[in-house]
Amino acid sequence: MKKTLALLTAAGAALALNAQAATKWDLPSAYPASNLHTQNLEQFVKDVNELSKGELQITLHNNASLYKAPEIKRAVQGNQAQIGEILLTNYANEDPIYALDGLPFLATGYDAAWKLYQAQKDLLNKKLESQGMTLLYTVAWPPQGIFANKDIKTVKDLEGVKWRAYSPVTARIAELVGAQPVTIQQSELAQAMATGVVDAFMTSGSTGWDTKTYEYIKKFYDTQAWLPKNAVIVNKKAFDSLDDASKKALLEAGAAAEKRGWALSKEKTQWYLDKLAENGMEIIKPSAELMSGLDKVGDTMLTEWIKRAGPDGQQVIDKFQAAK
Repeated sequence: MKKTLALLTAAGAALALNAQAATKWDLPSAYPASNLHTQNLEQFVKDVNELSKGELQITLHNNASLYKAPEIKRAVQGNQAQIGEILLTNYANEDPIYALDGLPFLATGYDAAWKLYQAQKDLLNKKLESQGMTLLYTVAWPPQGIFANKDIKTVKDLEGVKWRAYSPVTARIAELVGAQPVTIQQSELAQAMATGVVDAFMTSGSTGWDTKTYEYIKKFYDTQAWLPKNAVIVNKKAFDSLDDASKKALLEAGAAAEKRGWALSKEKTQWYLDKLAENGMEIIKPSAELMSGLDKVGDTMLTEWIKRAGPDGQQVIDKFQAAK
């Protein structure tokens, strides 16, 4: 009996020691459990745990429960969170490279968005490395369209509308079309619509579905304007402190998450639009006049971006154009 008790005690002590030895990370995300990015992250976290044999355990905090969307990058940079998911365009004011995939009509489909990512990846990683972080992977959102209750036949019809701006890029679009930008992150969007704080915005069918936009807004203009990317970033010191097996597990799980996430985003694009339609949303093909006006907005923003980004930015655009 005493021998059995001693064995059980020893086994318990070994388990406790293993639990203490495991490295534990926090991963904040801004999106709800129903979101494709969150679903992808959930699998990523499981993969890391499995591949590292429990040596690296990541806790996912979704729906802005740990940090709000614009705060996540700073949290990772300061190692308050060791890993996090950010929307790159949220940080467009910091550096032009973060704004690139939010420029309207530069890359409008998944193939083009992937090529843009390949063209910008080196410069993006260089910027993150200079800030003490490293890029693990990205996943594109479905194409962006306009949600509104009014008829929009030209960009002039957007003048004066209360326009949800979730990033510097979307705020600039509002300025160029004469709308009134109101900064609202996704976790606050349903309340903003319900209280009339916003009445139009550009976002994906995914966000429209997650926030039940169809309860407040009845028209979606399928402009397919751009495919912004979420990036999963890691604090460099936290990464460097991992053992080799955990580093390998993290990188393998990240590569799998990138491949899976891009495929999932593309696969669900039409599903989101179908679900919106089933719930009373009118899915509208935009007029030629509206698209022409939006193209001009895109041209203006690309010119502004290249001027701000300088030779490095021009090199990224040249590389992207050559790959198209």
